[in-house]
Amino acid sequence: MVSPAIALAFIPFIITLIIRYRHYFLLFYRAVLVRKYHDYTSGIPREERAFQYVITHAIPGDPQHVLNTFDQYCYHCEHLGNIGPHKGKILDRLIYENAPLNVLELGTYCGYATIIIAQALPIGARLYTIDFNPGKAAVAEKVIRLAGFDDDTVELLVGPSDELIPQLKDKHGVQKLDFVFMDHGKRCYLKDLQLLEELGLLQEGTIILADNVLFPGAPHFLQYVKSSGKYQCKMHRGSLEYFRHIRDAMAELTYTKLK
Repeated sequence: MVSPAIALAFIPFIITLIIRYRHYFLLFYRAVLVRKYHDYTSGIPREERAFQYVITHAIPGDPQHVLNTFDQYCYHCEHLGNIGPHKGKILDRLIYENAPLNVLELGTYCGYATIIIAQALPIGARLYTIDFNPGKAAVAEKVIRLAGFDDDTVELLVGPSDELIPQLKDKHGVQKLDFVFMDHGKRCYLKDLQLLEELGLLQEGTIILADNVLFPGAPHFLQYVKSSGKYQCKMHRGSLEYFRHIRDAMAELTYTKLK
């Protein structure tokens, strides 16, 4: 048994810990505990609940209104791992400025970033978006079509990224990629980037934008891109989507090949 005196001595430490990491506790509450409660009471996944909200409140065929409706749901109902409006502006700007014709998105999730990319693409461009989870991909498919984008603009591929990336050349006729957006499993960032290199899908000037490189973080990925000599790297520092007090960043890479 721990004596009362020892237990009382730990109280200031525990209070300090709670105050210091209160935003992370709030994230855990909203992203995990609230989700589990609603999963149990509703019997449907969080992403499907979000889609039901979006289809009820969003204007079909209006991509920006669909995004705004997602944001309202995330701020007031449940947390979703979308890129969010602030980092979404960076993605939107990069697409507009570079006008890529062949774009790859790794991690479709609910289709939020997919819509940002699709609405900024130049005429004739094509977006290939990959997600390994069939349930989330099914939600994303409905969201993308609700926003007004068809198969000619956005093609959704379902399966593991390391299996689908090699099929881009043979099955889909993609010789080179102009832009890659990474927002899938952070442990997959490095191996998928190296796979893109090995398959020759990157060309000089290809831009890779990787989200959440600080939180949850992708340290091995960052170490590689900074030490390989193949990339120019720029960090866009900000906060985690829908949690402005949790620091995060996006890494913008420009492929230069070996110097």
